[in-house]
Amino acid sequence: MFNNNRYAREGGLVDEILLENLHRNPEGNPLILDTILLEKVSDEPNIQLFLNTALIGCEKDGVRIGSIKAFSSQTSLQFNIKAPQFIDCTGDGVLSFLAGAPFRVGAEKRDEFGELFAPSSEYGHLLGHSIYFYSKDVGRPVKFVAPSYALKDVESEIPRFKSFSTKEMGCNLWWIEYGGRLDTVHDTEKIKWELWSVVYGVWDYFKNSGRFPEAENLTLEWVGTIPGKRESRRFIGPTILKQQDIVEQRFHSDAVSYGGWSIDLHPADGVFSEVDGCTQWHSKGVYQIPFSTFICSEIPNLMYGGRIISATHVGFGSSRVMATCGANSNALGVAASLCKQMAIDPVELLTKENMKKFQLDLMRFGQYIPGYKLKDPQDLVLQAKSVKSSADFELSQLLPNGPPKVLTRSLAQMLPLAAGPVPKASITVQAVEETVLTVELRGSIKPYNYTPEVVLARSQFNLKPGSNDLVIDFGVSNPQTQYAFLCFMQNESVAVCTTLTRVSALETVEHECTQSPPDGIGVDTFERWTPVRRPMGHNLALTLDPPLKAWSAGNIRNGVARPTKRTNCWVPGENGRRMLTLEWDSPVKLTKVVVHFDTDFDHALESVLRGHPERDIPFCVKKWRIADLSQQGEEQELFVEDGNHLSRREAEIEPVNPVTKIGVEILEINGDQNVFGGIFEVRAYE
Repeated sequence: MFNNNRYAREGGLVDEILLENLHRNPEGNPLILDTILLEKVSDEPNIQLFLNTALIGCEKDGVRIGSIKAFSSQTSLQFNIKAPQFIDCTGDGVLSFLAGAPFRVGAEKRDEFGELFAPSSEYGHLLGHSIYFYSKDVGRPVKFVAPSYALKDVESEIPRFKSFSTKEMGCNLWWIEYGGRLDTVHDTEKIKWELWSVVYGVWDYFKNSGRFPEAENLTLEWVGTIPGKRESRRFIGPTILKQQDIVEQRFHSDAVSYGGWSIDLHPADGVFSEVDGCTQWHSKGVYQIPFSTFICSEIPNLMYGGRIISATHVGFGSSRVMATCGANSNALGVAASLCKQMAIDPVELLTKENMKKFQLDLMRFGQYIPGYKLKDPQDLVLQAKSVKSSADFELSQLLPNGPPKVLTRSLAQMLPLAAGPVPKASITVQAVEETVLTVELRGSIKPYNYTPEVVLARSQFNLKPGSNDLVIDFGVSNPQTQYAFLCFMQNESVAVCTTLTRVSALETVEHECTQSPPDGIGVDTFERWTPVRRPMGHNLALTLDPPLKAWSAGNIRNGVARPTKRTNCWVPGENGRRMLTLEWDSPVKLTKVVVHFDTDFDHALESVLRGHPERDIPFCVKKWRIADLSQQGEEQELFVEDGNHLSRREAEIEPVNPVTKIGVEILEINGDQNVFGGIFEVRAYE
């Protein structure tokens, strides 16, 4: 949500975990998140989990890994585990290292891969470790005596000491970092002690310097015992992800995942550095991650997962983050399953035919691969003669019943426009004085991005004090199907009318900042426009002429289950039943129907970094059903579900008579009467 990557939250298993965490744990308690992760593993009958068990060796069978050795410190048992395929997600690449896979450490020089952002030796070539702490208020004064190894003089040792605050804890202290100039594998214990020194020294500074009277009743609740590592070894595959793949959003025929985090590098001196704790440069949109960064050419039954995938130091600066690693792991799990099913090694998945099947299976599971569409030959919905609805939502008028929004920053309503004439827009604005308001229509160079960098039209309006009714008729054509931005430029004397109505795949964004990198580092200059989180972040109270028809029933079989350059979503109209009908020329015998609801893929759903004001996404369908409509005037219920809060649902249909027509009906959504939630995808199988 902090850059221009709209609707970019990860799909598949990552999406499922984050939505379950929101439902159970909107406060962001990391302990509750742990229970959800453990539950996901324990509920899978084919997973054997070995906790407190460390990999200590491997046996090779020629060039292949034959088995691994592991030791449980809790049970004093040693395990010998054999498998046809191995995935190394150990962080330091322990298995890959022991098996002799090639790897890199540190930053490459600029000329090796043409990466202009490659850091200098002064900045450093490795990201360090961090240790977090939590505190709590016990309601009475608490004395603190620092251990002997605590840092003694925070103000002279830590240049950015003024950034410390008693209100910040946990992940907000990511910049308590150290170790970027050490061996981040073998020196980990040394790094840990230095980080403990910093943490306890900072706490001593809070408690005993006299500068933080608000710390009097605070006590330390928890300090990390295992440092969080960022970077060590990066293992080499047929493809090495680099800066240009991210910034230029390059296409890969073997794409199986994607990233969207900035290129985020940190100074090697970490908390002791005089420069900012990180340097982040964003691309204009998400980028593909190819499967060939996950495999080892030298060891045919080894795959890389987590932060050790094949990437340069600069490429790793983006691909290393946890949600991206989780999306990659979606792909790795499916890859392992296919390798077993087809009796092949991972490298053989790179063939055109096998990769097509691989990508198909991933997208069936809910994985999003930018630039790809799900075209499932077994999907009966693609064979249906018609997909209709009782009524489709049309954006004609959004009532002005929301709070006025002062234009302290430029504000844009994102509009999913087809190529062609731009509709006329009307809106009421309030002015506190005579002023001039500039309104622009903007678009992106690439239609699947959300960077309002191209000004398609501009109008100016002379406003009088009080209420002003504007008619915005640019008289231009939109050059390509895309989300266009109707921008009301910054003017603190003006407030625009908003609406309480919320619609799937429709939102506003504000101009947050402009990314202005120095010359010569291979990164683009552009404006960042970001949404405001609910319960704020309202749509504008617009009237469009002609109405915008972007939420039709046909979207549910176009192969994309999230907004891209289109809404890709069916939203029912305001009146009547909220039902999709699918009809076939000849009878089909359904056994399974897959439906993908809208859980707002533009919401990052941070798991523990922050809390959230809702347990369930308001657009998400809560209660729904499937009915057999084959007999004229009759409905036979085949499936019903209540209490849903997830994106992707599979309805198992008991074998019945073949059907020629079914209905998928929305009975209730998780939001209130102001919310119009929809469906991205319906698939059906015999």
